[in-house]
Amino acid sequence: MYLVLALGVIAGVSALAALVHAVSTRADAFTAVDAQSKTFWVALLAGSNVLIWLFVVGGLGMMVLFLVGVVASMVYIVDVRVRVDEILNRNWFRKLG
Repeated sequence: MYLVLALGVIAGVSALAALVHAVSTRADAFTAVDAQSKTFWVALLAGSNVLIWLFVVGGLGMMVLFLVGVVASMVYIVDVRVRVDEILNRNWFRKLG
């Protein structure tokens, strides 16, 4: 039970960091890397955060919605964020040097 709760909190914090990243990124950076619009990603990540935190509060009954939220935020983190950071020359979540 505690392991599932810990995974939920880790996923929630990751999704929240992704949302902060999307909100703080210029809108033209998304179109420059051929991604969906900033509005799309912010709305999707906000929804993902709601689904993930509902799982943390509501328990195992929300597992499918939790997985949808995790997949959406991970797509942003491993694909869109990386390409946006490269074009803007930013170093979020990466080692320097």
